[in-house]
Amino acid sequence: MKIADRYINYTKSKAQADPEKGWERIKLGFQANCLKTAMLPNKKIAKGYQKLEDMMMRFVSRSLSHERRYIWGNIFAPCEIFESMGIKMLSIECLGCYLSGFHLEEHFIDYAQSLGLAPTLCSYHKAFIGSVASGVVPAPAFAVSTSMTCDGNLNTFRYLQKKTGVPFALLDVPYEADNASVIYLAGQMKDMVGKIESQLGCKCDLDKLKKSLEIENQTWQELIRFYQNMSQYYYPGEIIDQLYMMMGVHLMMGTPEFLALVQYMNREIVTYPAFMGKKILWVHLLPFYQETLKTYFNCNKAYQLMASDIVFDNLDELDPDRPFESLARKLIRNVYNGTYDHKAKAIRRMAEKSSADAVIHFCHWGCKQADGGSAILKQEMKQHGIPMLILDGDGIDRRNSHDGQIKTRLEAFLEMIQEERK
Repeated sequence: MKIADRYINYTKSKAQADPEKGWERIKLGFQANCLKTAMLPNKKIAKGYQKLEDMMMRFVSRSLSHERRYIWGNIFAPCEIFESMGIKMLSIECLGCYLSGFHLEEHFIDYAQSLGLAPTLCSYHKAFIGSVASGVVPAPAFAVSTSMTCDGNLNTFRYLQKKTGVPFALLDVPYEADNASVIYLAGQMKDMVGKIESQLGCKCDLDKLKKSLEIENQTWQELIRFYQNMSQYYYPGEIIDQLYMMMGVHLMMGTPEFLALVQYMNREIVTYPAFMGKKILWVHLLPFYQETLKTYFNCNKAYQLMASDIVFDNLDELDPDRPFESLARKLIRNVYNGTYDHKAKAIRRMAEKSSADAVIHFCHWGCKQADGGSAILKQEMKQHGIPMLILDGDGIDRRNSHDGQIKTRLEAFLEMIQEERK
């Protein structure tokens, strides 16, 4: 057994027997992984992806090491505002993935269900609730969520507010991007800032916030160029790297470090050979642990994941002189806000712009939005001649993903699109 596997088993036993010591072992594991990604990077993947993995490991490790200077959020909470206040945001989806890296998701999910949570609830939420309710993960100083897309967010954060006493702010995101809606949401953001300032004793630096929006505009231009390059060049990576990119876009967007990384990836990708295989656009969450998906999408010259729709969920240029209004409009116009028909058309445009040969939609266990909208998305793809596969599984709970079924359906689909090419 590898040293890492032994440490994972040791951490699992500690978390179950002594939650407080288990949390210390988890943080120590994050720190050790930071050293590993820096000193022993994965040489199979491009250096840009190596740097991305290292950046996200350090981000999570640093955040958790300063428990009074980070906050909980969901993946769509405005990280730019928190950066301007000198605090970090960790989304519950992100933390759920990292806890799954220690194979702790089963323990936390079962613990949450023992409290009465329904088995059909999203496993990310159950894992997060279980990790806190069991006493392993301590509460930070504040929590923020948006009302967008996931109906579990509000209930999860309200439960944790009652359980831990952590102050909580909800950003109620309207559907329409008219001026009244933008002003309404911008006002909520300003109220949220006031609450965080009072709770954490920090201030929102408006000049820093405006600068972050300028950097964000630059970063989007670089990201668009990078994914255009990916339609032409083979850039070796693994399925988990798309998850890291998703995290970078939602947790570090607007930072000079993330901009510099994407610029580096653009310089590097053009040094690789032309990509002659099939280009796949991924929709929804990424089950990074799934063996069949790793076989076909990890450093495979025949198939390349172009991106996830969650990476390109909003491409509007921001106005740095009106930061709160710009961020409000960014949330309202997000692909994941509003009707699923709106999302389906946006994903179709992504597929066309990225020259994707096919779309794979992952229906994550417990996600009503993904399950209910998959038929709408498939119809939209069919009308425009884009092959699409629907896969059922779970983003973090291995018990809900059946490798045999995924293998059978995926291989049949990939064979079909190869035959269409011939």
